[in-house]
Amino acid sequence: MVLAAIAGFGDRRPIVVVTATTNAAERLASDLETWLGAEHAQVFPAWETLPFERVSPAVETMGRRTQLLWQLRNGSSPKVLVVPIRALLQRLSPSNRAIEPLHVAQGDQLEMDDFITKLINIGYRRDSQVEHRGDVAVRGSIIDVYPSTGSAPIRIDLWGDEVDRLTEFAVADQRSTDPVGSIDIFPCREIIPNEAMRARAEQLMSVSPWGREHWQRYADGQFFDGMESWLPWFDDSNDVVGDLLGNDAHVVLVEPQRLRRRAEDLLAEEADLAATLATTWGAVEASDTGLAKLHTEFDRALSQTTSPIWSVSPHAVSPDVATVDSSGWDRAIGEGRGPIPQLQRLIADGYRAVVAVDSHGSVNRIHGLLAEQGLDLSLDPDAHFTDGRSAHVVVAPLVQGCVLPSLKLAILSEPELTGRRRAHRKQRQRVQQSADLEDLKPGRYVVHRQHGIAKYGGMETRAIAGVDRDYLVLQYRGTDRLYLPSDQIDAIRHYTGGDSPSLSRMGGADWQKAKGKAQSAVAEVAQELVLLYQQRVTTPGHAFGPDTPWQAELEASFPFQETPDQLKAIDEVKGDMERALPMDRLICGDVGFGKTEIALRGAFKAIQDGTQVAVLVPTTLLAQQHYQTFSERFAAYPIRVEVLSRFLTAAQARKVTEDLAKGEVDLVVGTHRLLSKDIKIPKLGLLVIDEEQRFGVKHKESIKQLKAAVDVLTLSATPIPRTLELSLTGIRDLTLLHTPPADRQPILTYVGEYDERAVAEAIRRELLREGQAFFVHNRVQDIEQVADELRSLVPEARVAVAHGQMDEGSLEQVVYDFWEQEYDVLVCTTIIESGIDMPSVNTLVVDRADLLGLGQMHQLRGRVGRSGQRAYAYLFHPADKVLSEDAYERLKTVGEATELGSGFRIAMRDLEIRGAGNLVGTGQTGHIAAVGYDLYCQLVTEAVAVLKGETVEVSPDVKIEIPTPANLPESYAPKEAMRLMAYRRLSNVTTLAEVADVAAEWEDRFGPIPPPAQMLL
Repeated sequence: MVLAAIAGFGDRRPIVVVTATTNAAERLASDLETWLGAEHAQVFPAWETLPFERVSPAVETMGRRTQLLWQLRNGSSPKVLVVPIRALLQRLSPSNRAIEPLHVAQGDQLEMDDFITKLINIGYRRDSQVEHRGDVAVRGSIIDVYPSTGSAPIRIDLWGDEVDRLTEFAVADQRSTDPVGSIDIFPCREIIPNEAMRARAEQLMSVSPWGREHWQRYADGQFFDGMESWLPWFDDSNDVVGDLLGNDAHVVLVEPQRLRRRAEDLLAEEADLAATLATTWGAVEASDTGLAKLHTEFDRALSQTTSPIWSVSPHAVSPDVATVDSSGWDRAIGEGRGPIPQLQRLIADGYRAVVAVDSHGSVNRIHGLLAEQGLDLSLDPDAHFTDGRSAHVVVAPLVQGCVLPSLKLAILSEPELTGRRRAHRKQRQRVQQSADLEDLKPGRYVVHRQHGIAKYGGMETRAIAGVDRDYLVLQYRGTDRLYLPSDQIDAIRHYTGGDSPSLSRMGGADWQKAKGKAQSAVAEVAQELVLLYQQRVTTPGHAFGPDTPWQAELEASFPFQETPDQLKAIDEVKGDMERALPMDRLICGDVGFGKTEIALRGAFKAIQDGTQVAVLVPTTLLAQQHYQTFSERFAAYPIRVEVLSRFLTAAQARKVTEDLAKGEVDLVVGTHRLLSKDIKIPKLGLLVIDEEQRFGVKHKESIKQLKAAVDVLTLSATPIPRTLELSLTGIRDLTLLHTPPADRQPILTYVGEYDERAVAEAIRRELLREGQAFFVHNRVQDIEQVADELRSLVPEARVAVAHGQMDEGSLEQVVYDFWEQEYDVLVCTTIIESGIDMPSVNTLVVDRADLLGLGQMHQLRGRVGRSGQRAYAYLFHPADKVLSEDAYERLKTVGEATELGSGFRIAMRDLEIRGAGNLVGTGQTGHIAAVGYDLYCQLVTEAVAVLKGETVEVSPDVKIEIPTPANLPESYAPKEAMRLMAYRRLSNVTTLAEVADVAAEWEDRFGPIPPPAQMLL
């Protein structure tokens, strides 16, 4: 608050605050935002990569750094710049010292080729479609670019050489959204090879041949991964960010002694890595490499700044330095107990008090909580402080408050009051989603309903009778080829059904025979599904009442911004619950996409209506996680939450079971223990099942009995094919969540042979950025030996072990200690596959990944990357063993499916690899393999509709032959995938309004529509 006051009213700009860690910097900046606004309190980030590794920092990190350095040079920096010590010590490249963004405004003159060259010269990558920061694409007169600092990509539409239109656009559908007046485009790289660097690289190739591969790339002026590590060879200056501060700045050191120790640790770590790499190269000594020069010494980093330097420390730095006494709050035990008595004493002693809550949704609840404890504070959400009272509840999200005796001022934050950590997360962005369950690529198998299984051979433009048209090439058995007109693209589907299928013969009877058999076989499946449907629609269910005021209050206290997907899912769940039929809805979304919040709101609604809720989870750790989440969110309400797992003693479990049977427990979280015959839940109204695919057949039968007449909500990141089938055929309701947190990045995934050096580097990278790592070794018998090997490999790491055969108390304690960051590495079995939510864990190493299932690997990978920092996953297999075909395919799939939201696709791919034996029983497996999963589902859906007495709509097979070209020219939409998606979209339109919408989309994305495409429309 002192910093905020000085920044708000002082003339000095900026105030540079140096913290020991990145986490501390982010927390401080977040608190300062409350008082100054986001544009005036920002973090100058350090690179998140390890020194000298062959990975470059994230594009957004480098872009953000270059933007802030440019602002510092031009006097337009934020009022407060929070700098982690690592970023303060990091040397700046010559490029950093001469940054000029590319400025584009509507009405500007812009020569396209020159502009694209400039973008590529500052690190942008040319692609056919823009999806990630640093991408640039050109289509006709349209330039798409995703700036390194942008929250959305930008579309520049030229009329001749003039910028006619400037808009943001959505990655998901590539359509323009909001107009913008102008944009500054900052570099994607901090090192831009110039002539001096190229000449230096030529010299190095002869004097330091061990680095020839890198010197050659520099000499060629290339951008490559890890190029930033070689800065010391190309720049002798020692400039750091402190050198750019003028006389008008202030530097504030938070705990100077800790900063100095942290700086020494960083330099020692860097020197150690340098020595390791020098040994690897063999031909050089560590002292000769110049490696340990990416960072400078602590004193040097501050020596050249002319700015005044202050210190913030819990202890007096020296006797003659003025100090301001401050203290913290008693630790919260439950909600409020701890800080509240202390607050009461301070107010009685004449202190002015401010209780700062996170959101308007929390104001009334916290005010009421304090009133119950006899504290009558003024309700002042907007912090006007005009009523003359000395104690207020205001909306001001803070991580931490303080008590200042000299000012008789006490500031208490909501996290300190409730004991809960506050989340800082921006609104989430929708991600790219494919139009189909699987992208169509050459070499993939497809199914044509009339002609059978073929291999897709790509798209060709052919002239028939002098008219150009686009055709999809389908390769059948032998030399048979079908050239499918692009306007009939809806006739084919991707093939999913097991191993490589045999291709059909064009005009042969084998396909019609296989399809006929499948149609006969699905009749019994359809009857089973219709029976399920009839049971569901005829079984009376509980119709829950409308939302209560408490429901609205609980939802307003959610610390994140809901995504459109979440809001839609919540509305669907509430709608289902308010109907007098049992709900059966599957929420499918990747790890961290907000499924638990949907379940939590449904559970609260059920409890408000006087019923009980059971949350069924597959593992003890997930049970504890959910118990903690539900308890914290429901803490302010008269709701009793309990957990039934093996972490309880026999007496505790007995007490919970008895109170559950009496109806005194409102919500119980439990493992399969909830399915035991002695568990009675008399008023059960809602059953939430998390990760249903993790339960065995026997447990699933018990779940079926439990589900009979209650509302059921199933949550899954990788749904089993059976649940997919029920959802896709309309028997079960399905909601897909596509939207990840805005600050969440795809996980960098490495699949390969086990490499000790890579493991050591991965763990050291985490230590360097104050993070943690999971090391998964799924064999209990030698897990301690593996942990000892890791301790030898990285002696500075604190290593703990966790596995399912440990006694409950020990396991719980180890996991809790790891959560409290008392260990750096947790060597564990797949016990962490579900449920451990630890934002500080951003590296996963899996030993023998070849032995794990596809869903398991996807779940494990979902345990990291939950904090917005770049995350890494290493999936290793032994170097001396030949992988089975299935293991190879599993590893290949999980390595390729790195984009956020890939759980649904992985479930389909898993079905493809393993076959469909567990889909509807082995009796149907052959039929699914014969016709493919998509067509099989379509046949089932039609059979179900017939049995339900519904009309099966059959689209008429219409062909229009016009003697004029009608296609999307490659010069207009250059990428085949774009044209396929456009054709697929066009094949599904049913109204003139939809045709007009397609035309508007094409014009927006590709520019003025050429005559052949216009004819297609």
